[in-house]
Amino acid sequence: MAPVQVILPVLDEAQALPWVISRMPGGYLPLVVDNGSSDGSAALAARLGAEVVREPRRGFGAACFAGISAATSETVCFMDCDGSLDPAELPRVAEPVSAARADLVMGARSADRGAWPAHARLANRALTLELRRRSGIRLRDLGPMRATRREPLLALGIRDRRFGWPLEMVLRAASAGWRIEEAEVGYRDRAGRSKVTGTLRGTVRTVRDMGIALR
Repeated sequence: MAPVQVILPVLDEAQALPWVISRMPGGYLPLVVDNGSSDGSAALAARLGAEVVREPRRGFGAACFAGISAATSETVCFMDCDGSLDPAELPRVAEPVSAARADLVMGARSADRGAWPAHARLANRALTLELRRRSGIRLRDLGPMRATRREPLLALGIRDRRFGWPLEMVLRAASAGWRIEEAEVGYRDRAGRSKVTGTLRGTVRTVRDMGIALR
């Protein structure tokens, strides 16, 4: 299989980076997008052998877009870099895309006890139900580990540069008639302090941005 670049949006993830990069399977190349870290994440990632791109404009979607713009592999993956997802499971998500059996594969999270707060699970459930109502796509999770092909993804024209990016990707892919599948992946306690859905404030912000994407 051709090499697959793994886009890792990073904001102060120095604590998790060594474990995440050490768990990359053969043929999966980490592409770290530093989104303004103050803990030395970018320099650490470079020392660990990752390609590093800097995106000073804050926002999850901005980091993802910078990563996909810098990538060169035909198939690309996205995943959080906080230690909650195991890179060793990437082939389960990427191989259907590389083999042209699917256009977008989403990692549906099977969470360890306590790893996924109730408010985040409920928000995720509400969003997947609304996605089903609007597009007919049945998903269990809008998970952060996913795989697709680089050029078709760029052609979708995703506009959101905040936390609406993941949902807009699925909405536009569904509208374009993409074959969308799920593959079960594990979900564990993250390393360090959560900045997004691990907090109630972060969940509210994410739901707000995804609500904008739905409109």
